[in-house]
Amino acid sequence: MAELFKNLFSKELMCNVSESIAHVNCDFNKQDFLSKIFIESWEEMEFKERMHHIAMVVRTQLSDDFNECVNELYLMITYLKSSGADKFKFAELAYIFIPDIIEKYGMEHFDTSVVAFEAITPFTSCEFAVRPFIIQYQDEMLDKVMEWTKHENEHVRRLASEGSRSRLPWGMAIQSLKSNPEPVLPILEALKNDSSEYVRKSVANNLNDISKDNPETVIEVAKRWKGNTKETDWIVKHACRTLLKAGNSEVLQLFGFAPPDKIELNELTLKNENLKMGDELEFSFSLNNLSSKSEKVRLEYAIYYMKKNGSLSKKVYKISEKEYAANSVTKVVRKQSFKIVTTRKFYVGEHILSVIINGQEIEERTFELNV
Repeated sequence: MAELFKNLFSKELMCNVSESIAHVNCDFNKQDFLSKIFIESWEEMEFKERMHHIAMVVRTQLSDDFNECVNELYLMITYLKSSGADKFKFAELAYIFIPDIIEKYGMEHFDTSVVAFEAITPFTSCEFAVRPFIIQYQDEMLDKVMEWTKHENEHVRRLASEGSRSRLPWGMAIQSLKSNPEPVLPILEALKNDSSEYVRKSVANNLNDISKDNPETVIEVAKRWKGNTKETDWIVKHACRTLLKAGNSEVLQLFGFAPPDKIELNELTLKNENLKMGDELEFSFSLNNLSSKSEKVRLEYAIYYMKKNGSLSKKVYKISEKEYAANSVTKVVRKQSFKIVTTRKFYVGEHILSVIINGQEIEERTFELNV
C-alpha cells in the first residue's frame, strides 16, 4: 500500500525542524517540542490537520512579535537548506506548515506577509497560504501577484498563477474569482509564454478551474491563444480538458472534432456483465470510419458508478485522440478495474458503460457489481 501523504510529517522531519528552531531560539527544548507535536490524537489527524497543528506549535517557539517571527522563519529555512532539507520526500510540501504560520498569524501584517510569501515559496509552496489574503485584500493582493509574474524565480511566477486559482484542490475556493474571473486574466496573459513549463502548466490549470464556472471565458481565451505558439497551444489544450470531457461542441470544433456523423460504432460487447469487487470490466467494440477521408476522433468511455444513495455518478475516461484512416475498421479493447482503492468507494448494483465519440455518447451497456 502506498505511504499515506500525511506521513510526510515524520518524526525525522520534526527532529530536523527542531534543530532549525534551536538555531534561532536559545531557550528551545527539543523534547518538549516533540511531545507537543506528537500528541495523543496525532495518528487520527489528516494531512491538513497535521499541517495546522505543526504551524501552531512552531509559532509558540518563535518571537511574539510577528515581524521578528518572520525573520526567524527565514533563518530556519536557511538552516534547513544547509542541513539537507531536500532529502525528505516531497520536501516542497513537507515544510508547508511554514507558510501556514504566515497565513494564520500574518493577516493583519499585509506588507510583511506578502514579502514573506515571495521569499518562502522557492523553498515550500505558498499557494494555499496566499488565498485568504486574496479574499480579504483582493485588489492589493492581485497587484502584488501581477508583479510576481515578472520575478526571476519560476517558483514565484508559478505562485502568481497557482495561488490565484479559483478552485485550487485542497485550498479554499476564492468565490469572487469563481463569480468573475476577469481580474485574474491579465496574470495568465503575462505568464502564457513563460519560459518554465512548471509555470505554464499552472496557467493551464488556472484556466481549467475557470472553465468549470465560466466556460465562455475560457473558450474566448482559447480562441485567442490557439495557434500563437506551441507553448500556448499546449496550455489551451490542457486548459480545455474539462470542457472536452463535457462534450462542449464549441471546444470540440475548435480542436477539429466534428460531429461523428461518419463514425459508426459496432459490436459493443462486455466480456462479463456480472462483476465482483476486485474484478475488471473488459469490453470491446469496432470503430468504423465510413468517410472517404480520414477523420479526427476523440474516443472516450464513461462509467456511471452506483452511489451510496442509489443514484449514478458519471466518470469519463479517455481512450485516444487521433486520426482514423478513410474507410477503416478499428477494434478497440479496454479494461476498467474495480479493485478496492482508497480514492473511490464502490457500491453494489447496476452500473452503466457508455462509449463517447467526439463528445457524444453513442451506445451504452449495463452491468452488475456484486460483493
